[in-house]
Amino acid sequence: MSNTRKPIDRRAFLSLSANAAITAATFAAMPASFAQQAAQGQARVLRVGNQKGYLNLLKGRGTLEKRLAPLGVSVSWTEFSAGPVQLEALNVGSIDFGDVGEAPPIFAQAAGAPLAYVAATPARPKSEAVLVPAQSSIRTVADLKGKRVALNKGSNVHYFLVRLLRLHGLQYGDIEPAFLAPADARAAFERGSIDAWVIWDPFLAAAQKSLNARIVADASGVVGNRAYYFSSQRYVAKNPDVIRVVIEEIKAVDQWGKLNPDELASELARLWGLPKPVVDLAVSRQAFGTEPITRAIIGEQPQIADTFVELGLIPKHVDVLKAAPPDLA
Repeated sequence: MSNTRKPIDRRAFLSLSANAAITAATFAAMPASFAQQAAQGQARVLRVGNQKGYLNLLKGRGTLEKRLAPLGVSVSWTEFSAGPVQLEALNVGSIDFGDVGEAPPIFAQAAGAPLAYVAATPARPKSEAVLVPAQSSIRTVADLKGKRVALNKGSNVHYFLVRLLRLHGLQYGDIEPAFLAPADARAAFERGSIDAWVIWDPFLAAAQKSLNARIVADASGVVGNRAYYFSSQRYVAKNPDVIRVVIEEIKAVDQWGKLNPDELASELARLWGLPKPVVDLAVSRQAFGTEPITRAIIGEQPQIADTFVELGLIPKHVDVLKAAPPDLA
């Protein structure tokens, strides 16, 4: 059976959001696409692309595999350092499901990705912030003018920084952005080759605890920093039962985490390979809950899209509703 869907412009997507390091060889090593497997008469598979979050808990516990086994669905996992490259994997057909922040889906849709929003988290504004070294002369957002600021291009912190600067009378052009993935940004921060770093948890908490980094401003009153769970339109249409089970499992572990924050931090510390005090701090800023996509929630996305169009970071208007569920409430 041939796939007649118009190919994704991969170069366009990479030019919009390239930042985290994952090679073509890594993509090639991932499992075959669902369409290929269906054509070969193979059992269904769910390929999850996860960042450091609740999906790690599902992976570590194996509960998703147990729930999906009766449906004849196997699960594979690939971890990513940031949302943009995670959505690039969706674009090239290497994953079927993942978790991502507010901004990366905008870049993905601008590049023609067949994105489908399937669930969301509450806002988590304290989980991302602008960091500076403890002894830095930067004390306020206004002090960022003319400074070299590291951020992950196309991620939540990109939008956060733009909004933060505007709220304090600055423009995006007033700072010198350094587009670095989290690991590279941390190294630059330690070397002193950047003046500030805009980052999210648990990288944020790790820098505070191990580098004595100081927060200049978090996203409170600036942006919501909501996260989304996503799939592809094709996968959702063919596997609604699978998506339903995944969301149920995320809700269950989310509710458990809310009631057991200390145990949650211990389990995440083991899975992430981070000291527990770091994860304790990250968990303390977490907002718990898994929500269906509604008009009110998806209605937050166009402002992000319009901001990136204004800055010339994406070339055209994005119709966010094309990625929303058809039964949007």
